[in-house]
Amino acid sequence: MEILMIEDNESVSEMMQMFFLNEGWQATFKYDGKEGLDTFLKDPQKYDLITLDLNLPGMDGMLVAKEIRKISSVPIIMLTARDSESDQVIGLEIGADDYVTKPFSPLTLIARIKALHRRSELAEKQVHVNADNTAEFDVETTHFKMNIKTREAYLNNRLIEGLTPKEFDLLYTMAKKPRQVFTREQLLELVWDYQYFGDERTVDAHIKKLRQKIEKVGPQVIQTVWGVGYKFDDSGMDE
Repeated sequence: MEILMIEDNESVSEMMQMFFLNEGWQATFKYDGKEGLDTFLKDPQKYDLITLDLNLPGMDGMLVAKEIRKISSVPIIMLTARDSESDQVIGLEIGADDYVTKPFSPLTLIARIKALHRRSELAEKQVHVNADNTAEFDVETTHFKMNIKTREAYLNNRLIEGLTPKEFDLLYTMAKKPRQVFTREQLLELVWDYQYFGDERTVDAHIKKLRQKIEKVGPQVIQTVWGVGYKFDDSGMDE
């Protein structure tokens, strides 16, 4: 795996370099936001994953993530201060796939990287599998349909625009089992591929943004089941 780590704390980078090498991964380290972005833009296909600090010289991490998301769906893990809940939510909303709070355990970051990379590889394989499938849509109900190959979702034949990779995966996970209630812990494991560590806000932030995009084209199909979690249900649109 090839990782781009954009982190202004050199001691953190040096520490993570040892862990990356132990995993057999290659890593490029940049200590400035603008420099990190330029490095990525020179060869967007080179990197399998990016870890991105929010507080960077040269260019803020939020802006770096926005620019990357204009051209790439490469997995991004944001590194945020423990007390910056708003930054975590905003980071997820602009397209980060996950976040890890500082100070963090190197083993925790390694585990998150492995989980995110594994999910990314599985998604790619699924696209190839469906390329040979004659079915136009992988999920289809009276009002809703999704195509994994094109990564498109429609409600009442209107395209739900601007879905990030994680938003699409979250919607697909729930939509392929309509009316089944998923807890936040289950969604973390199914969509992010790691066990519950208390990061419920990861799911909530993605649900919030996903709902906003769905509401632009039709009625809300992501329902909250209070005290439990969330479910996909478009049956109410028949009434």
